[in-house]
Amino acid sequence: MRMVLYNMRYGTGGGFCFPWQGYLRRTRDHVETIADFLHGLAPDIVGLVEVDSGSFRYRREHQAERIAERLGHYHAYRSKYHDDAFINRIPVLNKQGNAFLTRDTIQNQQFHYFDKGVKRLVIELELEALTVFLVHLSLKFRIRHHQLQQLYAMVKETKKPHIVAGDFNPLWGDHETGLFLAATGLINANREGLATFPSWRPKRQLDFLFHSPGIEMRHFDIPSVQYSDHLPLVCDFTVG
Repeated sequence: MRMVLYNMRYGTGGGFCFPWQGYLRRTRDHVETIADFLHGLAPDIVGLVEVDSGSFRYRREHQAERIAERLGHYHAYRSKYHDDAFINRIPVLNKQGNAFLTRDTIQNQQFHYFDKGVKRLVIELELEALTVFLVHLSLKFRIRHHQLQQLYAMVKETKKPHIVAGDFNPLWGDHETGLFLAATGLINANREGLATFPSWRPKRQLDFLFHSPGIEMRHFDIPSVQYSDHLPLVCDFTVG
């Protein structure tokens, strides 16, 4: 199987911009480019972080639905902000979320929310052979630490081989994810610790794909493309 993880920056493109400036760009051309890129990879599973579900940026259309249609995949999307969050009342921001796309039939899907943070969503997707989680953790260290504790509690209940992927934002270094890996027994597919951010001059490893021991990684790659400010992760694996 092949899984791709991509923080697509709401389809607003790559390259440096002043904070928040790039997030208001129109996204039609960029999303089509990303859809074509993903189609060329022929993935079985795609985890998309920072997806627009219908703001003016994409002509009120749903980016995850469009890309899923291009791939011929099922999809599962949810806003990354809790239903009661004030941010859901703000135009554009209330259309921001994360999504899974998958070739396989979805047997079960759950949308969890952390107790703390602005970005709280955890998507849990159960497929026939494995379970996958998708996250986008807080930029604040203390909140991120709390979120990792809650994520551990979710993952330890999983019976099937599993993958935990997303933008973890470990701004204080590898020890943040190291403690999580030690507690869960998961393995980092990025064995060499290659950087994923920013895409035009990667310096930090912010995006991760962790897998349980029952999953064997066959190939790992980080394509050097600048369709977002993050680089995508591409992993080929078998489930034992």
